[in-house]
Amino acid sequence: MPRPMAARAKSHAMAVMTLCGMLFACTLLHAETARPADPELSRTALLSDPATPSGGNPNGDVTVVEFFDYNCPVCVRTQPAFEAFLAADQGVRVVYKDWPIFGVGSVAAARVALAAQWQGRYATVHWALLHAPMRKVSVDQAMTIAVAAGADGPRLAADLAAHGPEIDAVLARTEKQADKLGLQGTPAFLIGPLLVEQPLDVAGFKAAAADARSRAGATIRMPADDAQRRDD
Repeated sequence: MPRPMAARAKSHAMAVMTLCGMLFACTLLHAETARPADPELSRTALLSDPATPSGGNPNGDVTVVEFFDYNCPVCVRTQPAFEAFLAADQGVRVVYKDWPIFGVGSVAAARVALAAQWQGRYATVHWALLHAPMRKVSVDQAMTIAVAAGADGPRLAADLAAHGPEIDAVLARTEKQADKLGLQGTPAFLIGPLLVEQPLDVAGFKAAAADARSRAGATIRMPADDAQRRDD
């Protein structure tokens, strides 16, 4: 869903994609020039940041980078299809980019989810926040939802305090990467070398993954990578 302030500037398609229509929403990512190179805008930072949660098959032949907001209604509606796709395709690795663009409640939810990593509960809390019964998660509700999902409340609060700067740095890197990629809002998916800025159904996700596999050897190119090649 487009960022709230950009809603009038861009109409974000809401229709579920089909196998035939999916390719119209996908574009190959092109290189941009940037000097000096920013390591936070490298392919490694995008795909393999150790502070960013990941899931699925760690040795998968396709990596999907998901940019999302827990208070994005389109993200919430797309999640069942995305989960079904991941269950059906055991060759996918997922990188979860918490991109809270819908206000303070979204920021609080993202911080709580990221803090849950220190007790091995990110996936559980992530799922719970995306399936919360309320339409929009507030600052107070984020912690309540996490604890109800099985996170240790006192430890979560302690990790938020102890690792706050690290968490905020992760969110800042994600914001920078989203801006450099030109993303207009959530959800957005990088599926192999393809950028998809529309919600997909299960068939659409499967078709995008098949397309990515057919482009074996194609990679996501980020500005810092191109600057490094020029320097070499």
